[in-house]
Amino acid sequence: MASFVVRHIIRLMLLLFAVSIVVFFLVSVSPIDPVQANVGQSAYLNMSEEKRAALAQYWGANTPIWERYINWAHDFIHGDMGTSLRYNAPVSQVIAQRATNTLLLMAVAWVVSGLLGFCLGILAALKRGTWVDKVVKTYCFVLAATPAFWIGLVFLIVFAVWLGWFPIGFSVPIGKAAADVTVFDALHHLALPALTLSVVGVANIAMHTREKAIDVLESDYIRFARARGYSPWQALRTHGLRNLALPAITLQFASISEIFGGSVLVEQVFSYPGLGQAAVTAGLGSDVALLVGIAIFSAALVFAGNLIANILYGVVDPRIRAGVGSYA
Repeated sequence: MASFVVRHIIRLMLLLFAVSIVVFFLVSVSPIDPVQANVGQSAYLNMSEEKRAALAQYWGANTPIWERYINWAHDFIHGDMGTSLRYNAPVSQVIAQRATNTLLLMAVAWVVSGLLGFCLGILAALKRGTWVDKVVKTYCFVLAATPAFWIGLVFLIVFAVWLGWFPIGFSVPIGKAAADVTVFDALHHLALPALTLSVVGVANIAMHTREKAIDVLESDYIRFARARGYSPWQALRTHGLRNLALPAITLQFASISEIFGGSVLVEQVFSYPGLGQAAVTAGLGSDVALLVGIAIFSAALVFAGNLIANILYGVVDPRIRAGVGSYA
């Protein structure tokens, strides 16, 4: 176990190092001028050349990329993630303020999409070839081909504008003091973005679960259980759910990266103040420090999801636990 933990910590460090280099380089070579993007078009045009040069020097726009990265990496190792140009605040503070909203949104969508996709996949396999199976497959194929932002716009028009069941956007009511915001207010604003993200994430889990469930239903031990008088659902529930759980866990934890990517679009549609919206703002403003900080946070989150999946493998199937132990 010690070797397993150490090996994954080293992999995480190498991953974060690679992510920081790639993101830092891509943002630094972006054609967006950080001075013009952050002071505004009109202010930039009325600004003297000396003032522009002073701001460029202050923000390090004229400093070589490798030198800026070394300075940033030195500060990051000592616990300083830099200062955000767009929010005029420490990057760690911006991430901490917005991570709660994003993690809550992702958690709700992750649980709902996983459970709904798993149930729909099993239902489609049990009703293979019937109209139920066709409806589930059509639903999944349509969702897989539909962008998340388009579904979000449709939900926004139908449920927020036409029906008025949910607020149009934001995470709290407009004009309401933070001390007066209730849990119900927060959940009411969270519901529609979480529903959008959940609906998008169902297709992959449902279709993979359906294919695996069909293989299990055609296996010898399920046929033997059917010969003993079990119904298809009883046989699958008694002898096949464990075999379905392992690939479901794999897909569910692997989908964290997809859910985070979808949350960027969903947060933009609903003006939901999370990390996704902050990442878009940082990208449009060439805010290197903030964008690198968000990329590192998201990479660590995805890595943690995959690590948890590896650990749960051994819980679901002891044979895998024994194999990992012998490999380590």
